[in-house]
This record gives sequence, structure tokens and C-alpha cells, in this order.
Amino acid sequence: MVINKELLQLRKKIADKRPEFVRQESWRYKKLAPNWRKPKGKDNKMRKQVSGVPPLVKVGYKGPRKSRGLHPSGYHDILVFNTRDLSKIDPKVDAVRIAHGVGNKKRIDIVTEATKLKIKILNPGKVEALKKLPKKVETKRKIEAEAKVEKPKKEAAEAKVEKPKKEAETKGKKVGKKVSKS
Repeated sequence: MVINKELLQLRKKIADKRPEFVRQESWRYKKLAPNWRKPKGKDNKMRKQVSGVPPLVKVGYKGPRKSRGLHPSGYHDILVFNTRDLSKIDPKVDAVRIAHGVGNKKRIDIVTEATKLKIKILNPGKVEALKKLPKKVETKRKIEAEAKVEKPKKEAAEAKVEKPKKEAETKGKKVGKKVSKS
């Protein structure tokens, strides 16, 4: 669902008129990337804004103030670091972006809290997989702990039973001459 459709359309309309700003002489040399760098030379034609050279970046090319900072979905993009930050958010206008440094445990808490508050999350990640992960780890640890307690009893019983079988099998077989490599 896209909100603020009119603002997004207005932003796109103005962006279409905006020229593509390129680095000076990036079309001339392969080693220069076309991404923008401000020209700073003393006699630089681009800096002096001589006609016939590409335009400079200026304030006049900005988009509409109301549409700045909007996500393509139309929501205002708000960075969140913990669950307390969610209390400041209006679910009708704002969407949450979870910060890069947030770990899995806190990410799960933020996602569950945001779904309760019906807040849109822009980068939830693989939350379903993350929610299942701690349960699997806990059950695996419990199973290993139970197995460690029971292992000595089972191993002792199996060791007594297995030894006579192995000896009987080796006695019945013919032993051949050993060949040494020299």
C-alpha cells in the first residue's frame, strides 16, 4: 500500500527535469568515474559555468520539501536501535528501518513489538528463520545434556557385549602374510 502518492509523483516529475550531474571530463578519460565531484580548478570552465559544459549541482535542483526523506512506499523512513524507539512512531505516517548494528536477539524483539503496534518494517530480514533458531539451539542443547548423562551407562553395556564378538570374528578368519613395501 503506497501512501503520499501525490508527493511521490511530484518528486518524480521534478527529478525527471533534473540533469544528470557528471564529473568534469569523465566522458574523456576512462579512469575518471562519472559520479559527481565539484570542479575546483583556477580556470575551470565547468566551475565558471561557461555555456556548453555540463551544469553544476545547485540548490535550485532540490525536490519538494514535503517529499524529502520519503521511502518509495510513501512512508517516512525512521531508524530504530531498540524497542523504546518504537513508542515515538506514528504507524499511519512512519515506517521503521532497523539499524545495521542491531543483533539478531534485539532484532527479533523489535520486529515482534512492531507487529503488535502494526508498524511497517522496511528491513525485517529473515525474521521467521531467526525466531525458529533459538528454539532449535535450546532443544539441541537439552538433548545433548540428556545424552551425556545417559552415555556412560550405555557405552559400558555396549563395550562388554561387543568385545567377545570382535574376538570371535578375528579368530575365525585366516590371517595372511604381511607384505612390506621396500
